[in-house]
Amino acid sequence: MKRLIVNADDFGLSAGINAGIVQAHRRGIVTSASLMVRQPAAEQAAALARRLPRLGVGLHLDLWESVYRDGQWIRLYAWTDEEPAAIERELQAQLAAFRRLTGRDPDHLDTHQHVHRREPAAAVVAHKARALGLPLRGDGTVRYFGGFYGQDDVGRPYPEGIGVPRLLELLDALEAGLTEFGCHPGHVGSDEPLGGTAYRVERNVECRTLCDPRVLARMARGDIVLANFGGAVR
Repeated sequence: MKRLIVNADDFGLSAGINAGIVQAHRRGIVTSASLMVRQPAAEQAAALARRLPRLGVGLHLDLWESVYRDGQWIRLYAWTDEEPAAIERELQAQLAAFRRLTGRDPDHLDTHQHVHRREPAAAVVAHKARALGLPLRGDGTVRYFGGFYGQDDVGRPYPEGIGVPRLLELLDALEAGLTEFGCHPGHVGSDEPLGGTAYRVERNVECRTLCDPRVLARMARGDIVLANFGGAVR
């Protein structure tokens, strides 16, 4: 059996992103979202999730964000420094905020900009995920595929990466077992308050692609079952 989790990152970053994630869940193939508890629309996101019982919700641990500008990576913000003890405290604080906002534990754990893939965050986040019994993106519990993305590694536009042909290609190539696709849908206008992040117009394209009739028709063939980290099946 091919089971697929379609997880939308950045839930709570803005009202427009929340709206896009909800649309991609209700009208498209999104089954799960990762909540950024320190961002301005986190409370709204949690309220929306309570009305969407089939939407799985995990913690999108938000330690810092960087952008590529003028040939180098520049730190936009940081909620903590890079000492392991400080990262552990911030993780604990965001986990507590998640529980307060949602009234439950997250069903999975991942990190903004995948910072848990390298030190100093890697060991801290992996230890906490094991202690909580949570799937951590990339830990082998669930196969992760991040090939649905509208920019290259240094932030240049890559619209081919989020079009309908690309998503259909990924679905056709899906292997047996459980796989997570990462995505970033949203309704983002030019005035949407997203801080300094460069991933903006791509979110609108992703939302349309995830809800496209051709994608829904592909899923209707029945060889892929949509699910979330809690095991619920759409």
